Amino acid sequence: MAEYETILLETDGPVARITLNRPDRLNSFTAAMHDELKHAIDEAAGSRVLVLTGAGRGFCAGQDLNDRQVSVGGHPVDLGMTVETGWNPLVRKIAELKIPVIARVNGVAAGAGANVALACDMVVAARSAKFIQSFAAIGLIPDSGGTWVLPRLIGQARAMGLALTGEPISAETAEDWGMIWKCVDDEELDVEVDGITRKLASLPPLGLCAIKRMIRESWSHTLEQELNRQRDQMRRLGFSEDYREGVTAFLEKRPPNFAGR
Repeated sequence: MAEYETILLETDGPVARITLNRPDRLNSFTAAMHDELKHAIDEAAGSRVLVLTGAGRGFCAGQDLNDRQVSVGGHPVDLGMTVETGWNPLVRKIAELKIPVIARVNGVAAGAGANVALACDMVVAARSAKFIQSFAAIGLIPDSGGTWVLPRLIGQARAMGLALTGEPISAETAEDWGMIWKCVDDEELDVEVDGITRKLASLPPLGLCAIKRMIRESWSHTLEQELNRQRDQMRRLGFSEDYREGVTAFLEKRPPNFAGR
């Protein structure tokens, strides 16, 4: 396992955990951190569940503006290149990973940091956490998938309001709006996330991979296309050893042992 300077990667059996580890900067991203995180996700791909979280009092404050040389009258910075080489590959990697990714949001998630959390398959947030689309204040748009995922999760009116005003919303409001899976008391965050990871790690990995892919891709399909895709996936999964093991274990009233085949 590689050693990292800006993140931590830990594995516990079938569960991998990546911690953004720049707490003095609210875990904001530098180019080096992007490179390390993408490499760590590749390392974690052999696990059955991945948890992404932040060290200290925040989840992630997005881009570290100190990592760029920006000044009035100075040479302009190509933010498109930053997005193309950093944020876009990260969001794609999370979306395309064949295992569930859980965002454990322990504090503020701002800018691209908020949208990286929303790019994960499930978001569990501490009650003290906040989500902030902080782009408009510096003349930018919600990147890292923000303009795409927000209206799909919470509708155009709320997405537009958050993006235009940059108003922070609490984890409790985010749960009420359907933006995240669950908001829990701060002291219950680890218990909740650990429970979810144990549950997912015990389930058939082929099925979880298919669920993730089907739901994520369904937004671009018609009902007829989706019905056909469901048929094809059910046929494929029905031939798997995991399906037979699950049914046999249920009938024999014993715990299943899924091998991902």
